[in-house]
Amino acid sequence: MAKRTGEKYEAIIDAAVRVIAEFGYHNAQVSKIAREAKVADGTIYLYFENKDDVLISLFSEKMGSFISEAEEAIQHFDSPVEQLHQLIRLHFEYLESDRELAIVTQIELRQSNPEVRKGIGQILKRYLDMIDRIVEDGIKKGLYRSTLDVRMTRKLIFGTIDETVTSWIMNDRKYSLLSQVDPILELFVHGIGQQTREM
Repeated sequence: MAKRTGEKYEAIIDAAVRVIAEFGYHNAQVSKIAREAKVADGTIYLYFENKDDVLISLFSEKMGSFISEAEEAIQHFDSPVEQLHQLIRLHFEYLESDRELAIVTQIELRQSNPEVRKGIGQILKRYLDMIDRIVEDGIKKGLYRSTLDVRMTRKLIFGTIDETVTSWIMNDRKYSLLSQVDPILELFVHGIGQQTREM
């Protein structure tokens, strides 16, 4: 298998995003992806085992890149509240700027098989671990209630962010995702913060 770098590899990944967003995962044949990437069908199999591998790699590349950027960005803020604010903002900004990627990650990935979901889950764990660290730091610094269940709080945070993006897509992007950042942060902070503390 060819090394997963270079122009052709990137062209296939980007083509897969466009094709899956337009036709849906189950109708996104390898031949369509190859045609969109302007490569021969056989070239795809130099880099990927099958279409499922393309989808896992797509998520790994795109979401992996985002997670790395987010991890770097939140390091510039000491406050767990501000870190959470930046994470939500970056997530919404990233997907609002790429409608096709948003469709793939929010709609099409949900329709994939267990093997794909398992591969995606391994990548997603880095994102969830980042949320855990923000919550744990907030508890340690007295910004969030000491009685919080970190795992349940992470599910609440990620689930809300995820559902907000999905609703935005299903509503045909009639509003800006970024307009949802502050209301969601306020919901989280007043819901998980100390009752006597103001934002």
